[in-house]
Amino acid sequence: MKAMKGTCMEHFICVTCGTQFPASAAPPRQCPICEDERQYVGWEGQQWTTLAALTADHRNEIREEEPNLHSFRTEPKFGIGQRAFLIQTDQGNLLWDCITLLDDPTREAVRRLGGIRAIAISHPHYYSAMVEWSRAFGDVPIYLHESEQPWVMRTDNAVQFWKGEERELWKGLRLVRTGGHFEGYQVLHWPDGAGDKGVLMSGDQPQVCMDRRWVSFMWSYPNMIPLSPAKIRKIVKALEPLPFDRVYGAFPGLTVAEDGRNVVLRSAERYLRAMES
Repeated sequence: MKAMKGTCMEHFICVTCGTQFPASAAPPRQCPICEDERQYVGWEGQQWTTLAALTADHRNEIREEEPNLHSFRTEPKFGIGQRAFLIQTDQGNLLWDCITLLDDPTREAVRRLGGIRAIAISHPHYYSAMVEWSRAFGDVPIYLHESEQPWVMRTDNAVQFWKGEERELWKGLRLVRTGGHFEGYQVLHWPDGAGDKGVLMSGDQPQVCMDRRWVSFMWSYPNMIPLSPAKIRKIVKALEPLPFDRVYGAFPGLTVAEDGRNVVLRSAERYLRAMES
């Protein structure tokens, strides 16, 4: 996509990370999320687009991953390329993580699946167009950890910052702060997933490896900066009490299908051996 110049007030979107910014007459000078060492500015420099422009040549692919779980990803790939997930419960649906594109077919599909009661997002790289999604489904709350307030580029009353180490939602859904990749990084535990064996919605951390028998951990994935052993141990301490058989990572196909909890624990042990040898 080409860099864009504003002619009216627009919510400009960073092409590299997909984050939407407050309305302005011209694109922002930079994207703080991409300027951070955990991300990067695109090789052609900072570029911007809008939701209208994105809708013109992209679409969302919706897939049923398992009963009561659908994923959404944008084709052709836009931004970081993550998928969002809709978890269905009889007390309302949760959108876990987020993508930038929200078009009419996606709205209709989500409504057919029961709409959205709330949104929760693992970390700032996936905040994308979270405010657009919230407003489209009745100004639903967006749950983020309070540590990530500086990374919210488009503020809104729907954004609700929580404190502490865990936040209960409903129907057993629980947000757990792990730290690591970001100070307020959060995962989602879905106890009813995987046939009641439990699911960990991990986003980028733990990151499901290409060899899906393993996961790994990084402070910066694109720039390959590892996490310290102390931070890995903190992540393990947060995840160890959770019962889960399956792990859904942020990217299409990167799912640990079974024995997820043991996969995470032995992967952390492997990481620590490598770091401390």
